[in-house]
Amino acid sequence: MLRKTFENELQQVKDEILVLGSMVEQAMADAMESLRKRDLKASRHIYEQDRLINEKRFAIENQCMILIAKQQPMARDLRLLASMLDVASELERMGDYAKGIATINIRMGDEPLLKPLIDLPRMALKANDMLHRALTAFVNEDAESALAIPNEDDEVDALYNQIYRELMTFIIQDPKVIERANMLLWAAHNLERMADRVTNICERTIFTVTGEIKEIQTTWDEQESR
Repeated sequence: MLRKTFENELQQVKDEILVLGSMVEQAMADAMESLRKRDLKASRHIYEQDRLINEKRFAIENQCMILIAKQQPMARDLRLLASMLDVASELERMGDYAKGIATINIRMGDEPLLKPLIDLPRMALKANDMLHRALTAFVNEDAESALAIPNEDDEVDALYNQIYRELMTFIIQDPKVIERANMLLWAAHNLERMADRVTNICERTIFTVTGEIKEIQTTWDEQESR
């Protein structure tokens, strides 16, 4: 009976992590849409709502600490709880990236976009999709899926590099646009970092299942190390 109660409590924390992940996914999608449409009101709302993501993260941490203190878990259960603490922290930071994109839109004020946004929304969609599947792998303790997802980070990196090259071309042609270009580049940087943190979640999934602390090497990492 005690074991069944503990398993139910662990599942409740997993469910809360999925809720937090959903909040982050929505915040990032909304932040990108507000930037694309130059909707300052929507961006201010995203900025203000970031506190809800922070509160949810701390609530999850509190649940985990109570379970650790009350149940004194061993081995795999303890790895899972430690990983939950880490994943909640990763998600909160991703929420900060969405808030950062909203801030960029606000700081741009009445300035028009330097160019129509094509690759930035593609980056956001890809990063959100990776996050969604990484969290599914985490709560299902699916190490095989967790190992495969980070390879898709190469697509995000390729889009980032494409955006960088394109924005540099704009700056070379007209140095006066450097600030507007930097705003978009910073938004791309936030998305690139979000995808990196998805890899961290996948590494935590593998640690939970196997007990092995393993840094997942993507195809891009392997090429860079040669």
